[in-house]
Amino acid sequence: MKYLIYYLLFINIIAFIAVFIDKQKAKKNRYRISEKVLFILAVIGGSVCAYISMLIFRHKTKKWYFKIGIPLIIIVQFICAYYLIKNYS
Repeated sequence: MKYLIYYLLFINIIAFIAVFIDKQKAKKNRYRISEKVLFILAVIGGSVCAYISMLIFRHKTKKWYFKIGIPLIIIVQFICAYYLIKNYS
């Protein structure tokens, strides 16, 4: 369990930084981090900080698939976590 918490902290920090870097690159009209990578980071556990960073940096908030997709990923992850904790603890 301890390693899972470390993993989630690490992947959330990476997702937060990735959204920040993408926003900075967008401002400078430079090569960007792909949306696919941002979604993958969210799916593999970085969804909470990906969403928080979207709101803080106002990045990707006008794209419907980010506005709906990231919160949907969070909900699915919390449902899965609840199920696993309830049935395997």
